Amino acid sequence: MELLPLVCLCLLSCSGDARVTVLVKEDGDAVLPCLISNKEDITGKLFDWRKVESQKENKEVFMYDAGSHYNNGRPGQDDQFKGRVSHFQDQLQNGNASIKITRTKMDDSGNYSCDFPRHQPSQPFIVELLVGAAPEPNIKTLDHKPDWALLQCEAHGYPPLRVEWKDSAGKTLPAEEPQISKQGRYSYVTVNITVTKTDDYSCVATQKNISHQVAAVIPVHIQGEILPSCDLICKSFKHF
Repeated sequence: MELLPLVCLCLLSCSGDARVTVLVKEDGDAVLPCLISNKEDITGKLFDWRKVESQKENKEVFMYDAGSHYNNGRPGQDDQFKGRVSHFQDQLQNGNASIKITRTKMDDSGNYSCDFPRHQPSQPFIVELLVGAAPEPNIKTLDHKPDWALLQCEAHGYPPLRVEWKDSAGKTLPAEEPQISKQGRYSYVTVNITVTKTDDYSCVATQKNISHQVAAVIPVHIQGEILPSCDLICKSFKHF
């Protein structure tokens, strides 16, 4: 039996709008929770999941009616969700109308309603799905002199991300202030850094709220790098 997230929710007994937010990485699976608070057996009931596009427009995501649903021949499901949505048959007896959306895409982000139309009063349960994405950062050299190099990292993603420069040892390096802009849902971040040592430098983009991290590496050779003198090295050995 597949385990559902440990989320404490109420549906039909709640006053006002009940909401929960689900975060998932792009191409991952998302479980959208919906439970009747009294754990009534809903095997013979009707429940309907829709994606709320506007006040007048919704997309059919998943409908279950006493055993009939979109995965066993029932018509009406929106093309965006065909073959990607399932329910938890063994949990219906516990009042659980949750669904799972597989291979999530950015376009899946939005508000979803879970409703029991034949239950009075009808009170849809609203779930916000946030699908995160952050492709590998783009690194380039803006300028290169004998004793330094100016590097630039460009990264974008959703939800917002933190961008850092690191050396080959994994140490976070001081860099210029990030330049941040937005286009639609995406945040675009540009961070420049000046380095003075030969090393492999990484630009790391992190999205903490979905536990997602991507990185790109660029090797840099500094021709005029000042190396420790023989006298200094010898003194270091003598010290030990």
